[in-house]
Amino acid sequence: MSDLTELKIISGGQTGADRAALDWALAHQVSHGGWCPKGRWAEDGPIQPQYQLKETPAADPLQRTEWNVRDSDGTVIFSIGEKLSGGSLDTLQFARQLNKPCLHLSRGSLDSDPVLDLRTFVETHQIKALNIAGPRASEEPEVGTFVREVLQNAFGG
Repeated sequence: MSDLTELKIISGGQTGADRAALDWALAHQVSHGGWCPKGRWAEDGPIQPQYQLKETPAADPLQRTEWNVRDSDGTVIFSIGEKLSGGSLDTLQFARQLNKPCLHLSRGSLDSDPVLDLRTFVETHQIKALNIAGPRASEEPEVGTFVREVLQNAFGG
């Protein structure tokens, strides 16, 4: 998939994986959007207005997580470690409940190629709106770099 005009990045705006995906989308003029908690809360303060996110009625981040899964064609969860926890695990559970395609890409997994896996996932499921989730920066400081590298190598721009 080399045509980025058909791809939209969906994210919740939290630091780490979410923010890296949004920054990549902005840098490559890729459409983006998604839901963030009421008050535009993130661990580093209010989410900046350049991120075109809508606020959920509730401040609970779980609502944002569920709505971003619901409103996308598929979700990719990035992580450094191989085991999901917290909001990343919630994301996987929402994808299962809503019967939405979901892919977990872990930098720690030695038996897969995250770039090829992401391309195949997007093409197989004909994803136009891709929800990107994963740990916040305080939980996995390197996850943002991993997200940007994989997006860049999978979709260029």
